[in-house]
Amino acid sequence: MNWQALDLSILGPAFLAGLVVASTHVPLGRHVLKRGIIFLDLAVAQTAGTGLVAAHGFHWDPGGWQVQLIAVTAAIIAAVVLHLTEKRWAEIQEALIGSLFVLASSGSILLLAANPHGGERLKELLVGQILWVSYQQIIPVALLYLAILALWFVFRHRQSSLLFYLLFAVSITASVQLVGVYLVFATLILPALSLRHQERRANRIGYLIAAMGYGLGLVFAALLDLPAGAVVVYTLAILSLLGGWLMRHKPAKRAMSQATR
Repeated sequence: MNWQALDLSILGPAFLAGLVVASTHVPLGRHVLKRGIIFLDLAVAQTAGTGLVAAHGFHWDPGGWQVQLIAVTAAIIAAVVLHLTEKRWAEIQEALIGSLFVLASSGSILLLAANPHGGERLKELLVGQILWVSYQQIIPVALLYLAILALWFVFRHRQSSLLFYLLFAVSITASVQLVGVYLVFATLILPALSLRHQERRANRIGYLIAAMGYGLGLVFAALLDLPAGAVVVYTLAILSLLGGWLMRHKPAKRAMSQATR
């Protein structure tokens, strides 16, 4: 194990990026699971990624406003289209979401076909480069997420499907650029799966699972010299399984304790 790899100047921003992403993805992921549109995040994330790939072809600054505008516009268009299809063809919504994901993924491959570094660019989009995130990148995303969370918790009880899709699209666009498509999906869905039968304190437990998943994953990745994004996906999965198991058995233990009194 390489203990010298535990460098806070690298792991600190990466861990903070994970916490920032989890701040919106834990509550939004629970809503995605309740609506039964599990792969919505993959489709919207991949569409935003295709927008990023298209903008990259113009050789603009990766953090420039032109790139952000194209990426968020692509994600919002995808979100609005899926909102309309949900209202009109709800029975095939998952199939349409999957079709959009495949089209967006294929679009990214076509856009990168003539790029000699296309394979590396595609890998970066999917797996992310969380260890290269800086505090300067995190600050604007954190401010954006504060606004998204404020809107979500104020208006979520109004059951506005369009508002959910729009907030989801903007949130996903920002997080894909920080951590990649795979970690976006893992952060949205894995804690939500472990909390599917939990209502009381669900968000707090989800945040704890996400924080521990990112923290332990980054530490293990550094010590073992493995790709950070992939390791964090596995730690999130293991902790989500463990959390779900503990919460399922806790009521049984409480009932047994009361019965023996």
